[in-house]
Amino acid sequence: MKRDFLTITDFSADEVRENLQLAIEVKEKTKRGESPNVLRGGVGALIFHKASLRTRCSFEVGFRQLGGSAIYITDKEIELGKRESVYDVAKVMSRYFSAICIRTFSHEQVEELARHSTVPVVNMLTDLLHPCQIMADMMTAFEHKKRLDNLTVAYLGDGNNITNSWLRMAQRIPMDLRIGTAQDCLPNMQIVEETKKVGISEVSIHHDPVAAVKDADVIYTDVWASMGQKDKAEEKARALKAFQINGQLVGKAKKDCIVMHCLPAERGREITDEVMDGPHSVVFDEAENRLHAQKAILIKLLG
Repeated sequence: MKRDFLTITDFSADEVRENLQLAIEVKEKTKRGESPNVLRGGVGALIFHKASLRTRCSFEVGFRQLGGSAIYITDKEIELGKRESVYDVAKVMSRYFSAICIRTFSHEQVEELARHSTVPVVNMLTDLLHPCQIMADMMTAFEHKKRLDNLTVAYLGDGNNITNSWLRMAQRIPMDLRIGTAQDCLPNMQIVEETKKVGISEVSIHHDPVAAVKDADVIYTDVWASMGQKDKAEEKARALKAFQINGQLVGKAKKDCIVMHCLPAERGREITDEVMDGPHSVVFDEAENRLHAQKAILIKLLG
């Protein structure tokens, strides 16, 4: 039966754990030149309606390392729902590709694409969710903290697709998830309530950044104005300036805490150079792990 990866909760708790372990094994094998040849010449479709560095590069390299290849497709070739219906695109592309990966705005459109596709669909990012990023983040936390369960994760900044995806992860892996943000920058509150109902994680929203990071194992941030919201950049900066990740704030967390940023970063705004280039930062490990976490997802769906 065909499987998709549109949100972390498309995998069971056991599957999330297994996939994170697989990602670490794939990383080790890759460094030894032993990438599994699961695609055997298959081709992936990479549909991009938003610009990207890490997502495009990591998926293209990942497909090649798994024995396949990928084709980069922009909105100029596919205007989903305008030039051609989502249904027709899904049916045609299913005849050509081993998997369809898409980075776009509308999550509902990705769900529709997956509904009509006969090959796996992977959500590379929507305005609602960014599940591949959080799988890589959890892999990075596992590598550095040597455990998955019951980490205290403090996310500071805008309540965006990253925040929503951390909430989805908290529905599969138990954690103390603290969201530090302004009153006008909350995450999707329906997802917050769903996570609380699942009941395996503590979830809290803080308007005091110090309370959010107190004794945290992981401190996480993202740009304050996501792609498509740059017109609100100054408004967001005023609302969130107290939530900047700087040396003083990191000092309130555990001494061995790690600091993450999904990138690209606006240095000096949501995070200082002192922290991003400092001893607590695992930002570039996290970026590297996008490659291996995504290969593990593709192996799960195709292998």
